[in-house]
Amino acid sequence: MSQCDVVVIGAGAAGLAAAIELASQGLAVHVLEARDRIGGRILTRCEAGLSLPLELGAEFIHGRSAAVFDRLKRADLLAMDVAASRWKRERGQLQSADSLFDAMHTQLARVPRPKQDLPFAAFLEGPARRRLTPAVRAFARRLVEGFDAADATRVSTHAILDEWSGGSAADAPTFRPLGGFAKLMNAMAAELEALKATLQLNSVVRQLHWQPGAVQITGTASGQPFELRAPRAVITLPLGVLQLPEQSPAAVQFSPPLHEKHAALSGLAVGPVLKVVLRFREPFWEQLAGGRYRDVVFFNLPGGAFPTFWSTLPLRTNVLSAWAGGPYAARLAGWSSDQITATAIGCVASLFGRPRVRQWLEGSYVHDWQADPFARGAYSYVTAGAARARKMLAKSLQDTLFFAGEAADIRGESGTVAGALQSGERVAREVLSAGSQRRHAGRVARARKRAAEK
Repeated sequence: MSQCDVVVIGAGAAGLAAAIELASQGLAVHVLEARDRIGGRILTRCEAGLSLPLELGAEFIHGRSAAVFDRLKRADLLAMDVAASRWKRERGQLQSADSLFDAMHTQLARVPRPKQDLPFAAFLEGPARRRLTPAVRAFARRLVEGFDAADATRVSTHAILDEWSGGSAADAPTFRPLGGFAKLMNAMAAELEALKATLQLNSVVRQLHWQPGAVQITGTASGQPFELRAPRAVITLPLGVLQLPEQSPAAVQFSPPLHEKHAALSGLAVGPVLKVVLRFREPFWEQLAGGRYRDVVFFNLPGGAFPTFWSTLPLRTNVLSAWAGGPYAARLAGWSSDQITATAIGCVASLFGRPRVRQWLEGSYVHDWQADPFARGAYSYVTAGAARARKMLAKSLQDTLFFAGEAADIRGESGTVAGALQSGERVAREVLSAGSQRRHAGRVARARKRAAEK
């Protein structure tokens, strides 16, 4: 049995950020991570012969997020401007799609914001139907289902409209960390080590018993049982894990149960995502049509099983990433890696009109985030009518359990690494404030006791 000041469950971006801030204030921090690696839904793979890291999870920085750029600067790391250009296949040929975002914003500005929230699909077919062209309606739905990995028949219209007018929208300036997100995670882990905090991998939390001011955690570390106690705990479990039924053998058993979080967990949903990184013998697409697509970053194949692809620009490599989110990913659930790769290759062939593209394939890397037992999905979205769900999830319980992670971001950047980092920093401030108030209350109580004795 071990004891510390704060236990942090999860060594993703949120957990590491919280642990660093807490340890820097002199608290004894113990981080528990179920995987054999740090990063959570950041999954960077380095392959021999490739100078570029392959991102099977989070890859982009959406907008000029201070939370990410401050961390990069702190770690002496740089970010690349993607300067995204977008093309889509339509009527049998690839053509520029950059104007679609402008058209969507212009036309949406003419649609009054609905007073009562409703699912986005209902918004498109109701209040927005006559004010948006069919092409813009179809594009808006693809954006919700792809970029947001959301079910258009469930996701909140208010939340989507707020996101599209914010700094991390799909058409915001886009960047990549040079060297991949893993470099940032490793730098944060090194910072945590320098602060003498404990980071324990391969540690699956099974039960969490709590009462005000006391937390007892039991689980298995590398197959062996462990027990850990602390006055406070920071929970950064992904939404898909928190939403598991209490009776599920894979769920963390909270005692007492988190009844106060029921409304929040019911108002949020997690989107499935399938990502396939394809390595070809050469970047064949750069030679097509006289080099017409040489500087294109994003390619869209409306109706394809994988509707979105992107290159590694501004770095020129022989790699394309295939993306299926929301309903697209749900349709591929349970498929083998070979089937998923074959489907992605078929979509590449359709996208570029090159049926023999498979012969150029040298390698493929697949990750299904819905099937990942420690993620249970990619990232969260708000369902219609649940505007307060994120704030309710982020609220601490009895100054003892504190909640962080992209789903608990309350500053408009949920679903991103920025949102995860922000939530970790927020929760660290809350823990420190609660500890300060408790110490103050203790001093007051002792002073009153001494006064009474006199």
